[in-house]
Amino acid sequence: QVQLVESGGGLVQAGGSLRLSCAASGRTSAYNMAWFRQAPGKEREFVAAVSWNGGTIYYADSVKGRFTISRGSAMNTAYLQINTLKPEDTAVYSCAAGPVLGLKDHMYHYWGQGTQVTVSS
Repeated sequence: QVQLVESGGGLVQAGGSLRLSCAASGRTSAYNMAWFRQAPGKEREFVAAVSWNGGTIYYADSVKGRFTISRGSAMNTAYLQINTLKPEDTAVYSCAAGPVLGLKDHMYHYWGQGTQVTVSS
């Protein structure tokens, strides 16, 4: 069984930065990992995804140039570096893992509980 635990969220001012972490337990080294977010009253949306070996990365257009996804050296951790935060980035950010790399949430089998990111203006 795979478990994902996110950390690193918090309250920051616009223009600030955060680094989110997703620690995976279980057999995750061959899994692709992704970050999604859900703002209040909105549907969950794709943010970024990274392949199992870090060789392929996708970003949502809305975060390109500000967000950076990466994997730890042991491949069982994913990170999301968020720079130049905007109030519209406020959401619960969730980590996901699965055998297929893609932009749709149904492609991922395992999910963390999420970490809240709140950006004040």
